[in-house]
Amino acid sequence: MVLPPVRDTFRAIARTVVPEAGSLDAAGWAELERLVEKTLEPREPAVRRQLSLLIRAIELLPLLRWGRPFTRLADSERTRFLAALENAPPLLLRRGFWGVRTLILFGYYARPEAGAGIGYRADARGWEARSRP
Repeated sequence: MVLPPVRDTFRAIARTVVPEAGSLDAAGWAELERLVEKTLEPREPAVRRQLSLLIRAIELLPLLRWGRPFTRLADSERTRFLAALENAPPLLLRRGFWGVRTLILFGYYARPEAGAGIGYRADARGWEARSRP
């Protein structure tokens, strides 16, 4: 399991990437995290460790600029910090952040409640399902 030791930071990142995540209840967060963990399950242990390390780095790097960890920053500071990461010169840092961002977007929008909330009505039957009530 990747998220339990970095849960607070992961959730703070998620609320910054998808502000609507701030309204999730305990069940919503549990589902989002379950989806992310399930996605990470087949990955190599080294990849999961790297992800955990990156989330820890995201928590601590703001200390250099703001003197506070990520979870204690104001929303505007969090947004600026993550914008800097997504455009950071080191390719590995950029790719890492985009990976975390993708996992968060997947975890949030793959929940049935989120899909319904944005009007997503995918069906295994494809377009024929749209023509039937």
